[in-house]
Amino acid sequence: MAGDNQTVSEYIVHHLTNLTYGRLPEGFERTNAEGGIEKIGQGGSWVMAHGAEEIAAMGFFAIHVDSMLWSIGLGALFCWFFFRQSRRVSAESPSGSIALVEMIVEFVDNTVKDTFHGKNALIAPLALTIFVWVFLMNLMDLIPVDLIPWALSTGIETIGFVGVEYQKIVPSTDPNITMGMAVGVFILMLFYSIKVKRFGFVKELTMNPFNHPLFIPVNLFMETVGLLAKPFSLGLRLFGNMYAGEMIFILIAALFSAGLLWVLPAAILQIGWAIFHILVITLQAFIFMVLTIVYLSMAHEDH
Repeated sequence: MAGDNQTVSEYIVHHLTNLTYGRLPEGFERTNAEGGIEKIGQGGSWVMAHGAEEIAAMGFFAIHVDSMLWSIGLGALFCWFFFRQSRRVSAESPSGSIALVEMIVEFVDNTVKDTFHGKNALIAPLALTIFVWVFLMNLMDLIPVDLIPWALSTGIETIGFVGVEYQKIVPSTDPNITMGMAVGVFILMLFYSIKVKRFGFVKELTMNPFNHPLFIPVNLFMETVGLLAKPFSLGLRLFGNMYAGEMIFILIAALFSAGLLWVLPAAILQIGWAIFHILVITLQAFIFMVLTIVYLSMAHEDH
């Protein structure tokens, strides 16, 4: 928590820094576990970053280990849970977890039927995966911001992995995760646009909104901007909302270090924001799913 030789600003920056693995360039000087200066040798070195300066030096190919592990782990949990419930389905009235899964599947299926106007067996499973996966990633935001980072950093230092105390447990607050999912949807949009519309996709880009050969450059520019805006709006909307929510949780948590008078107000604020945030995390998962369905529906519309 804030206060252990940290200012509020340092506390916030610490909680917004990813556990990063990457290649430090040759000649880079870093502080080692003993507090001395270590110079990276020839060819560079792949290491865990000990701070923002090292993360910046690692460049584009650095890997956010925490975001990768938490997102993949939550995806695996979703697949295991739904598969397990599917094996338990019977002709009897569902109850408990089976009823929950059936409600989610029915909700997503009805949304796809109302929104998607083409024929594609991939859309409903894709929509279900996106909704549940994004919801689970967002749900991690309700866990106290200091709990898991403190527990993991303590365990890591116990086994001698000193200096890797950073841990962000909400993958959807990482633009690499949200934009990665958005790019995946964008690739599907392009694939089905070409597959369904064929040459009509080229005409769509070059002859709209002005149906005249002289306006092809203008049409192409406008349609390309509109096409590229879809994955950016999809990924950045989710990231922006979840990042802002996480920031508020961190700011409230920092109040606990302001003195005993702030403990009760901070606790009330935490509970209140968590209750409201349940709506936010569900709504953001739903919006991401619906926009994916709409964009893929547009890719299947061959006029």
